[in-house]
Amino acid sequence: MQTEKNSTNFWKEYRAYRAQRKQAEKEEKKLRREERKNLPADQRAANRKARAQVRKEQTVWKWEALSWVITLAGAVAVALLLRTFVAEPVRVDGDSMSNTLLDHEIVLESKLDYLFGDLQRNDVVICHYPGRGGTLFVKRLVALPGDTVEIRRLTSAEWTQISADGNPDGLSPLCFYLYVNGQRVPNPEAMGSEPSAYPLRTLGENEYLVIGDNRGNSHDSRANDVGPLERSYILGKVRQVIWPLSSWRSVE
Repeated sequence: MQTEKNSTNFWKEYRAYRAQRKQAEKEEKKLRREERKNLPADQRAANRKARAQVRKEQTVWKWEALSWVITLAGAVAVALLLRTFVAEPVRVDGDSMSNTLLDHEIVLESKLDYLFGDLQRNDVVICHYPGRGGTLFVKRLVALPGDTVEIRRLTSAEWTQISADGNPDGLSPLCFYLYVNGQRVPNPEAMGSEPSAYPLRTLGENEYLVIGDNRGNSHDSRANDVGPLERSYILGKVRQVIWPLSSWRSVE
């Protein structure tokens, strides 16, 4: 019981000290305003120096140290909250998202988008992989629960129609292409060709398919050790490239 009483007195003394310091700071500001109106500069400087000496003599350093500790702890807590629920910088490692995102660029991951909204097809996201601990990956979300997904070559009928139209997208009958809900997804700029097929499947109610834009050089949901991700593995949406400053841009 005595320890509880001492603890109460400790914080009571600290709060009283901080209140006294705040009142002194308020009075100091008021006094400075009055001196600026009525005293010459040299006299104001002398008065400030004298008051600073008095404050130094009245300072209780254990309370000042405690104030710094509380301020630092508060700043750390706010930073952790911001990184957990608002936004976080993430460094791109590798070329799996070229040319949308380049190796060593730093992107800003927004967590508010998914805290208050739904995941959208074609978002660039930050995610974890099963069995990979806290390692972060940046990929494009290409399919949502209920979507039908397939990676295959063009059929003969498709190639005939594309050829008749003049093949404006420069497609090849030898390459593999991503189809979502029966529609071919246009390749991102400078994206590699698919290295293999992905059998037709419909995603379950908690399955999301993520693939790197550089599909010829990306370890993603097509691999057996990754597969479609559960919602809990997708952390946030990439909004901007923030470093280097010369490459600052929005990410689509």
